[in-house]
Amino acid sequence: MLTTTTTAPATTHNPMRIALVLVVGMIMATLDQTIVNVAINKLSAEFDAGLSTIQWVATGYSLALGAVVPTSAWLVGRFGAKRLYLTAITAFAFGSVLAGLAWNIESLIAFRVVQGASGGLLMPVAMTILLRAAGPERLGRLMSTLGLAILVGPLLGPVIGGYLIDEVSWRWMFFLNLPLGALVLVLAARVVPDDAPEPPRPLDVVGLLLMSPGLALVIYGVTAAGESAGFASASVLVPLLAGAGLIAAFVLRSLSTPAPLLDLRVLGNRTTGISAALLALFASGYFGSMLLLPLYFQVVRGESALVAGALGIPFALASGATMQVAGRLIDRIPPGRYLPVSITVALTGFVLFVLQLDADAPYWALGLTMLLMGAGGGGTMMPVITTATRPLSREQQPAGSTVLNMISTTAMAIGTAVASVTLGALLPVTGGLQALHGMDSAQRAELAPALAEAFQQTYWIAPVMIALAMIPALLLPRRDRVDAPA
Repeated sequence: MLTTTTTAPATTHNPMRIALVLVVGMIMATLDQTIVNVAINKLSAEFDAGLSTIQWVATGYSLALGAVVPTSAWLVGRFGAKRLYLTAITAFAFGSVLAGLAWNIESLIAFRVVQGASGGLLMPVAMTILLRAAGPERLGRLMSTLGLAILVGPLLGPVIGGYLIDEVSWRWMFFLNLPLGALVLVLAARVVPDDAPEPPRPLDVVGLLLMSPGLALVIYGVTAAGESAGFASASVLVPLLAGAGLIAAFVLRSLSTPAPLLDLRVLGNRTTGISAALLALFASGYFGSMLLLPLYFQVVRGESALVAGALGIPFALASGATMQVAGRLIDRIPPGRYLPVSITVALTGFVLFVLQLDADAPYWALGLTMLLMGAGGGGTMMPVITTATRPLSREQQPAGSTVLNMISTTAMAIGTAVASVTLGALLPVTGGLQALHGMDSAQRAELAPALAEAFQQTYWIAPVMIALAMIPALLLPRRDRVDAPA
């Protein structure tokens, strides 16, 4: 039987201290995610797996992350935010150890799903803890503090991961989470305020059984389409249509049942709904392209994992640094004026990057465009989430943060799958990525221009999706800052 404690008032705790501790936990998850992107090429060679298979190491994680996010609001009410956060950290570290012990590609994907199922709770539970500890007037600043994880993780992850992959073993990119997890447990147990579980409400098991398989089938269908170079076969159409049907049934149930797994009714608020559409479009392009960057440096330019990780630093540095400023700007500037500007910065960076992406593009020029790409992404993601959650009442905020995290992780999973299968289909060699591992340096050099063209064509997906995100951005309020309801 659960014991309950009296929830301490938010005023007795320092919200900034809480935010900084939550950042440490998020760094663990972002480190893991960015390290894996750098490791895709190595894992493909290690397990003799093609890109359409190896991408499930990233996509499976994101999919599991998205599948568990809708349960977070129910779990917070059932067990309390602090207890759930500590449990998620423990499970994530345990899943990391399992992934490091994987013996084949199937076991690695399975253990990445375990990681994703626990990692999916970290962000929504952290946001719930922070929303309860801070007033709406400080929300933008504290949300930007959470964004430090998106600076430190992508900044250090590829470099640390590249070193471990090149000099030690790919397994240590997972084992690294064990000491980090222990540190987070100690800090969170001391700083995060205790809270009481709420009166239990029933878990929407039917909704869960509709949503999770639905998403998995849609992404599987997208992957199968890439492998068969089309959507005409039954192996593609059946999972796509079945997945779409399950998701449609899930949406209808969410709008009609009194206690849905995912309360989509929060999207009925105009600002929240528009922001969610913006988030879905932007995240699918922006995060979906992240798997491509380290692969380009390794496959086309022949760089090591360490160098490929280091070359991505401008992107991560600009993203994290801009995020700190963006959180303050969105507290002062109406979102309909601010977000179109930040999206334009990202779009400009991506277009310039893609236009010069060939086999001989100078690294300094690519780095300059990556600064724009990262600045636009860092200036957009957290302000969109802040804009979406600010008009919601305190009772709606846990459901709102859950819906937004679900949208972000689902868009990330779909974007990554689409980018990987598109690249796999465009690679100018029979056998795809696996065949490239067996070539010598002279053969790879001869293929470099054609390889670069495949990456360039695949990269166009990102600016197209980001450009589409401009449409909902222009529909957001342009006169007044969006405030929380009284």
